[in-house]
Amino acid sequence: MGSKPDSIDPALKARLLQEARTPWRGLRSGLWVALAASGAVGLATMAMRLASGAEVASTDLLIQVGALSLFGSLFWLDRNRAGD
Repeated sequence: MGSKPDSIDPALKARLLQEARTPWRGLRSGLWVALAASGAVGLATMAMRLASGAEVASTDLLIQVGALSLFGSLFWLDRNRAGD
């Protein structure tokens, strides 16, 4: 138990302070990317159905566009910023 609080490596201390300010950032970023990708896949599927002449409900199309823009925006807003 001879370790003093001041003997922590400065790089580790900075990383721990950053994690304390923005907890779970990596997990949130992964979740935003996965959900945005799901919206993009749904939108691409609907675009292919439209191109083949099949009918697509406009509400379903709006849901996919909304999901892609919402989760893409959340990913953009949750990014690492210089100085953060």
